[in-house]
Parts: sequence; structure tokens; C-alpha cells
Amino acid sequence: MSVQTPTIKITKTSNSKLSSVDFDNLPFGKHFADHMVEIDYADGKWGEATIVPFANLSLHPATSALHYGQAIFEGLKAQKGVDGDILVFRPDMNAKRFNESAKRMSMAEIPEAIFLESLKVLLDLDKNWVPTGEDQSLYIRPFMIATDDYVGIRPSEKYKFLIICSPVGGYYTDPVPVKIETEFTRAAEGGVGRAKAAGNYAASLYPAKLAAEQGYRQLIWTDAKTHTLIEEAGTMNVVFVINDIIITPSEEKDTILKGITKRSILQVAQDWGYKIEEREVTIVEVIEALKNGTMQDAFGAGTAATIAPISLIGYNGVNYDLPAIETRTFSNKLKAYMTDYKKGKVEDKFNWLMRV
Repeated sequence: MSVQTPTIKITKTSNSKLSSVDFDNLPFGKHFADHMVEIDYADGKWGEATIVPFANLSLHPATSALHYGQAIFEGLKAQKGVDGDILVFRPDMNAKRFNESAKRMSMAEIPEAIFLESLKVLLDLDKNWVPTGEDQSLYIRPFMIATDDYVGIRPSEKYKFLIICSPVGGYYTDPVPVKIETEFTRAAEGGVGRAKAAGNYAASLYPAKLAAEQGYRQLIWTDAKTHTLIEEAGTMNVVFVINDIIITPSEEKDTILKGITKRSILQVAQDWGYKIEEREVTIVEVIEALKNGTMQDAFGAGTAATIAPISLIGYNGVNYDLPAIETRTFSNKLKAYMTDYKKGKVEDKFNWLMRV
């Protein structure tokens, strides 16, 4: 069924915060643009799409998202292109994944046309918030919460969809030391690991805190059943280069988030002629490659960092160093290409960019 392009009601702020932001010093997720998208769902349908001044929400103490965790989100970025247009990387994929998360969490699905058009209008309104410095971008956070004022375990009958934006610098400024986690679990088969649900990230905080106390900045998660199979790297997908082969855990399992950045990376790698293997990846294989020197590269792939080089991998109390960053042919070439692609400096050969 086709969906008409929505009419969006805009209420502009009378007090822009733009001049108060130091764009030469942008921490991640601390500053927020002047406006936000807000759309409510009730009585089985979505209401009017609105763009309003960024402001606090007023919630009933019994708001069901606060009690039963019906909350999902997405993350994507906008950048200023070389021609002055605002470029957004693959937002259609975010809209699709957002609804996949909504379905798994028994939440209302939002028509992709509304998701994309409201985002486009918001970015046009707040275009001056898109930073232009190296490694800077406007981070975009669409999210949805259940808003029934009812303390009872059932899918909510009301929802609120919002999009907020934040000018940001780089997420990781240095290569990341990681630890292979074999006690705690990010996701189990049959669970909500594939959904971008808020609770998934809450559950990761304690084991990440313990790892940080040991000197690691992130975890490599393993499967819940045996803790022998590699799954994700912190809040990102993980990619290894062993003997010139790009190797990454398969997304066929419902414990692994379908990463838009990773899918894009693999498509680029295939276009460049690299051999790619999406399959089960064992801890034994990774440690053996680290020991015998065939591990050429390893990195996390996600929206916030795009590519986060892994500096070392800890396992069972032993740290294994990876090759120096400057020697890593694949990830360095890939990071430069993806950066140029998102800024419109190279041909949009895969038709991945939405222009505003």
C-alpha cells in the first residue's frame, strides 16, 4: 500500500542555542539542535507530524516505557557535502530497521515515508547545526517510546516517535583495546538482540564497567550458549582481516544486529575485489591468528565511529597486540573512502546518499 508524503506542521524556536555551541570542541551527544520531530500514535493510527522547538518531555509516572521497556532507537549521521548540500548516509535502511525493531518489541510501525520526510524537513530547518570540521557530523537519533499511562504488562496502545539531532566530533579518538567476554551475555537466541532496543544497551553497561576497570574500552561479545563464538564488538559489529580475507560473524543469527555500516563496508570490499566470509567465527580462530601473525586488521563497524580500530584483544588474562594502525591497508583505505563518500567527494556509485 502506498503512503502519501506527510504534511508536517512546523513551530520554530524563538531562542536558538546555535551561538552558544563551541564547534571547535564538540563532545559526543552533549549539544542538541534547536528543533525535534514529534509524532504521536493513538487509536490505531499516527497523528500529525510536527517539528517543534527542542524541549523536555512531560511524562505520566506510569508511562509504560519506564516500567516495561518498550523503547527503540536508531542512529545515523548528516554531513555537509562538498557542494554545500546536507548528505545523509542510507536513511532508508535505518527506517526499515526501525520498523523491524518495532515489530519485535510489539510497537507501532511508522510508515517509512513519514520517517524519511520528517527527517528531511528537520535537517533543512536545522541545517546550520551540521558541523563542517574533520570527523564532525550531525548525529541523528530517531526513537520511539510506549506512552500508555498504565501499569500493566501488555503492549502499549500509545506511542511517541521523536527525532533529535546532536552536532558531534569523533566517537573514538584512539584505537580501542577490547576484551573477549565469556561470562556475561549481550543477547541470546530467540531474544531481542537483533532489535535496536534500549534495554540491550542497559544490559551491557555492567560488564563494560568491569572491563573498563581492567583497562579495556569495549567488549567483544560471545554467544550465550557456549561463549566460544564471536558475535559483536561493544555496540558495533566486528570485522577481522586474516590472511587478506575479510571475516565477520554472520547476521543469520538473531543475536546480531544487522549493521548498516557493516553491510556497506562489505559491499565496498566486494567491489574492490576482496574475498569476504560471513560465517561463524570462533575465539580459537581469532586467538590463533593473533598468535601466528596472520591477523592483519580488526575493527568495530557502526554509525557512531564508522570504523573503530582495535589495538589489542584480551582473552583469559592475556593481551594480544594487533599490527600498528599505520600498517593496516584495508581499514585505513576503507575509512578514507567512507569519509569521502559521506561528504560527496567521490561518486555515489551505490546510491546511498539522501540530499537535503
